[in-house]
Amino acid sequence: MMKLVELKNVRKSYRMGKVIVPALRDVSLQVTRGEFLAILGPSGSGKSTLLNIIGCLDRPDEGEVIIDGINVLKLRDEKLAEIRLKQVGFIFQFFNLLPRLTALENVELPLLLAGVDEKRARERAKHLLELVGLESRVNHRPFELSGGEQQRVAIARALVNNPKIVLADEPTGNLDTRSGEEIIQLMKKLNSKLKQTFIVVTHDRKIASIANRIIYLRDGMIVGEKYRR
Repeated sequence: MMKLVELKNVRKSYRMGKVIVPALRDVSLQVTRGEFLAILGPSGSGKSTLLNIIGCLDRPDEGEVIIDGINVLKLRDEKLAEIRLKQVGFIFQFFNLLPRLTALENVELPLLLAGVDEKRARERAKHLLELVGLESRVNHRPFELSGGEQQRVAIARALVNNPKIVLADEPTGNLDTRSGEEIIQLMKKLNSKLKQTFIVVTHDRKIASIANRIIYLRDGMIVGEKYRR
């Protein structure tokens, strides 16, 4: 299997007043194409920091971050922004939808920012909303949608640029049990259908149960790993 993501000896600390707080301590990790990886660990274990570094939202203090064969730490900010826009899709706990835009407009926005013409962007956005089961809700704004529906819109938006990597930070953390289970199954279905790589940070062990592999983080270190068939 080909490596899509590789981290080598990554370290990251944050300054809180006069105190240096380590977030990641010498983390090395490989993720293959098409994998569904779950990252589990308690609050403060470094999960979100790890996800932000993979998504080129943050830089480590030390180490290497290689995405699709490119050491992204050597790239300028403009190139990193292009990678975030075109190669990485983000799914957040609180959806992060723009409240004044419809579901369709929220999903097509990354394409428009990437320079895709409006007609093609709209067709692609409609296709993704159909794929996540929201073809009848395309003209609804976020406040007219349930939490589960809003997360489906967010997933469609994350996929609209056909990214190589989909990063999800606690994607079921703001949903009720039933909606959360539906989102879990939807992500697994999309992973299988589209062959895109999913890396999911979660406390939800039901997400872990569908992952190909589970990484356990504690105190900024990988302390365990489990493969599933």
